[in-house]
Amino acid sequence: MSPNETPRAAWPLVEDLNVFVTVVRKESFANAAAELGLSPSYVSKRIALLEKSLGMRLFHRSARAIHLTADGHKALSGALSVLDSMGDFVSGLAAWRDTIEGNIQMSCSFGFGSVYMPDALSALAERYPALNIKLTLTDRVVDLIEEGVDIEIRVGDDIKDLYITRQLSTNNRVLCASPGYLAKHGTPENIADLKSHKCLVIQERSAQFGVWPLTNGEESVQTHVSSQLSSNSGSVVLSWALKGHGIILRSQWEVQRHIARGELVQVLPDWHQAANIWAVYSNRTSGSAKLKVCIDFLVDYFQRFPPVAV
Repeated sequence: MSPNETPRAAWPLVEDLNVFVTVVRKESFANAAAELGLSPSYVSKRIALLEKSLGMRLFHRSARAIHLTADGHKALSGALSVLDSMGDFVSGLAAWRDTIEGNIQMSCSFGFGSVYMPDALSALAERYPALNIKLTLTDRVVDLIEEGVDIEIRVGDDIKDLYITRQLSTNNRVLCASPGYLAKHGTPENIADLKSHKCLVIQERSAQFGVWPLTNGEESVQTHVSSQLSSNSGSVVLSWALKGHGIILRSQWEVQRHIARGELVQVLPDWHQAANIWAVYSNRTSGSAKLKVCIDFLVDYFQRFPPVAV
């Protein structure tokens, strides 16, 4: 606000306008309180706050009755107009929600998709019952435009610039191994030590096989690791790690329960790989109302139920 601007008076609350109109209609604070399910003293308090907000006296009060003042008559007209507009606003939103219909094609990796997406999409379907949602799980690279995918839920920050993204949740990949493996082979003390350890590698999408990009927040390195066992399945690699076959680099949401149980131990905790969780879509669908509400819903859902809190 500029120095020459006059501060705006506080706007009255819509609830107070509703209380005011009810008092006028019922011709009594007590009768209005009974209809609204409030105490007469609370109704009186709300009217006093409304009068203060508007800067005018609304009622003449006597022992037996209340009557609108001249200002009160003017305020009543405005209050009715505001409440009518608010009703139209709410009805309009409800009508807009009911028009969110049609098909949504989504894709996600097997790991995250099978663990977290069922509940998220169940809630989405309940919120928008006219939407038809198809979820395809795959660990290969998906061409959103060629394959007609509206939204991809992506774990990892290696996303093509031609796509649009909304972050759903933060996430890092961390280094872990079983207590049995560490007891037998020792615990790495620095990044260079990983070269002499058995590392369990997963081929993820188009990532370079056997190379782990890692950072400690200040320095970033491309760590080359060797592997006796590798797979394109994260669950398979995790199973090998739990059996003591080597060190893995996996998402926090996937390994933290095993760390909490003592089945895995995080090694080199200062180092990690950023692998946030994103909703990814293309310009082809960016103007779609149904796409917008789906993504907004998922952003809100994963803020309330973050995967890293499981």
